[in-house]
Amino acid sequence: MSTAVLDHPLSRMSRPAASARDAPRAFLASAAHLRPPAKAGSLDDVLLVVAELVANAVRYTDGPSALHLELLDDSVDVCVTDQSPRLPQLRTPGMDGTGGWGWFVIKRLATRIHIKPMPEGGKTICAALPW
Repeated sequence: MSTAVLDHPLSRMSRPAASARDAPRAFLASAAHLRPPAKAGSLDDVLLVVAELVANAVRYTDGPSALHLELLDDSVDVCVTDQSPRLPQLRTPGMDGTGGWGWFVIKRLATRIHIKPMPEGGKTICAALPW
C-alpha cells in the first residue's frame, strides 16, 4: 500500500536536472518522517537513481518526460516516463569520462526494474530501491 507519491513533470526548458533533484529531496524527507529508511544510504541511492534516469531521459529522448516516486511497503519506486521507445542499453563503462555507468549503477542498486511501453509511444522505466 502506498503512503506517499510524487508526480513531477520534467521540462526541457526549466532545468530538469535541478527540479529532478529538489522535488525528490522534499519527497524523501517526507517519506523518512512516515517511515525511516532501511539503511543509512537509502536516500542517496534513490537520489542517484533519480539523477541517472532523468539524465538519460533528457539526453536520449525528445519531448516531455515525467518523474514518479512512490513510497511502498519496503521500497521507493522511481519511475521516469519519456517519449522514446528505445530501451536502455548496458554498455561497457568508459574509464575516460565518456559515460556508460548509469544503467550499470541502476541495475546494481535496484531490487526490481521493469520497463513498460506506453500505448501512445515511449516507455516508463521503474526501479524499486530498498527503503
